[in-house]
Amino acid sequence: MSSQGVAIRPPQGKLGVLIPGIGAVATTFVAGTEAVRRGLAHPIGSLTQMGTVRLGKRTEGRSPAIKDFVPLARLDDLVFAGWDLFPDNAYEAALKAGVLERSHLDAVKDSLQELRPMPAVFERKFVKNLRGKNVKKGKTKMDLAEQLMDDIAGFKKRNGLDRMVMVWCASTEIFLRPSAVHESLGAFEKGLKSNSPQIAPSMIYAYAALKSGVPFANGAPNLTVDIPALRSLALKKELPVCGKDFKTGQTLMKTILAPGLKARLLGLRGWFSTNILGNRDGEVLDDPGSFRTKEESKLSALEYILQPDLYPELYRDLYHKVRINYYPPRGDNKEGWDNLDIFGWLGYPMQIKIDFLCRDSILAAPIVLDLVLFLDLAQRTPELARRGIQEWLSFYFKSPMTAPGLYPEHDLFIQLMKLKNTLRHLRGEELITHLGLEYYD
Repeated sequence: MSSQGVAIRPPQGKLGVLIPGIGAVATTFVAGTEAVRRGLAHPIGSLTQMGTVRLGKRTEGRSPAIKDFVPLARLDDLVFAGWDLFPDNAYEAALKAGVLERSHLDAVKDSLQELRPMPAVFERKFVKNLRGKNVKKGKTKMDLAEQLMDDIAGFKKRNGLDRMVMVWCASTEIFLRPSAVHESLGAFEKGLKSNSPQIAPSMIYAYAALKSGVPFANGAPNLTVDIPALRSLALKKELPVCGKDFKTGQTLMKTILAPGLKARLLGLRGWFSTNILGNRDGEVLDDPGSFRTKEESKLSALEYILQPDLYPELYRDLYHKVRINYYPPRGDNKEGWDNLDIFGWLGYPMQIKIDFLCRDSILAAPIVLDLVLFLDLAQRTPELARRGIQEWLSFYFKSPMTAPGLYPEHDLFIQLMKLKNTLRHLRGEELITHLGLEYYD
């Protein structure tokens, strides 16, 4: 039996989607969304569009579509804008990215050509392997943040938008550790004015978004909004934030397989992972500084899932190695190869080998769509918005954000249960525990 649920403002009016980085992921997302809303394709991979949520007992047979169960924005209400250091419109950028076939792009060419990137905030120190001319100029990083805020305000006014969200789809920046300038909003704003070298472009975007009342999701492993200064700004403004790093290829496989190994208490001596890819992401990750940021993100999942402190005989001595190799002929069609050395009863060794020939942006595009719609749902739901970090969206990330001091949950199936139970809670439905004893009473 359902109760009233929590207050959610209806999704009236248009929803602006702001995207830093109009590259392979962003153009695949925009082109795909256009194709779906014109009835040319199915939104495969999107939980918001194709997923269902079970309500009540199994015997009740209630499993509505998620998009019918919670008040999500309609695809027809989405309006797109973004920034990039290259001036190509989204159609030109999509052709260069080489993810989608030209026939699919030509079917939505008119809309893609209208999406022209605004000049980006960019500093080569943070992404050393890219050069572009469509870049903002300013004396200080605060000047650049204010230019972004002007862009956001202009986009909202021109399109008569009711509300907006921002999803980072740009490149992986060099590895950064939190420092003094990140510790408080006051220190951060002082750092913006003094051009602190510890403030990366992605942080400037996140700051501009939050100051403009716009929720922010981080699709890269960058530190970005996961610092006390910006977390406190999100709390102050009661804005949802989430991240980091879209969970697409190899790490998706890890968060599916590792829970299964642990569930059966099978041991793991080593997990070797290597990737080859040739898109702009691969070019960026060819720089050791950017690779380290990605490596930290990809390495963390196994330790949290396997809990070696609780299962020392099985996982304490695990050797985990990750490699990413830039290989231009492969383009966006990444190959992730994994070798697992496992052991079972009496310690006898076995192996698992995976060769995942995936399309990185094809896997990422539905994640972007879901994050846009769920972040918007969160900003219209005071109970969620006031918490800042949206841990219930961990399902989509390699390195999920959590409350300070709380370890992240990486098990894909627990993440999905958390997400669906959050939706049930919002609508006043009973949470599903899968206990099921009542069926046998």
